[in-house]
Amino acid sequence: MEDVQVVGLLLRRCLTGDAAAWEDIVRRYQRRIYNICYRFAGSADDADDLTQEVFIKMYKTLNSYDVERGAFLTWVTTITRNLLVDHFRKGKHDRLTDSLDATPAQEEEGRSLGAQIEDKSTASPAEQVRSREAGEAVHEALQKLSPELREAVILRDLQDMDYKEIAGVLKVPEGTVKSRINRGRAELARLLSRTYRQVI
Repeated sequence: MEDVQVVGLLLRRCLTGDAAAWEDIVRRYQRRIYNICYRFAGSADDADDLTQEVFIKMYKTLNSYDVERGAFLTWVTTITRNLLVDHFRKGKHDRLTDSLDATPAQEEEGRSLGAQIEDKSTASPAEQVRSREAGEAVHEALQKLSPELREAVILRDLQDMDYKEIAGVLKVPEGTVKSRINRGRAELARLLSRTYRQVI
């Protein structure tokens, strides 16, 4: 959870030209932004470049942030998402997705990806290897999802945002968010089960 007062103070300092305050904001949000970019783009180099682009965009538009319209984290995530969508379209990788009205085959919420990843601090070396391999398999499967499903799953399961926050970022109703998450999880499960069948 972000400390609203601290972030508010940092923003005010940034707007007066305080470079140290900007560096603090970058430190606070760099990992989260990088993770979103990496999960979406699939490449560490692309994620580095995109993360830099996000911070440049943030810096240029910092004075447009309105505390009354939502949390700073939601604003940051929206900027990140919009930049990723632009990047994806420019790369001509855009794919058609299922109709948003389609009913997911399985309406279960299911466990989040985060809930499925065990705590590595107490894991044995073999368990750590399995966990790393599982993480890589999830990452590869994410790249095969349509952009709409991928971003919904990333924001919910990897960035731990709630449905209302995601709806604000994606500018769609909460019901659409839930539908995309359910369909994304179902598609991920299908892709991962196929991967593991091939390994076995």
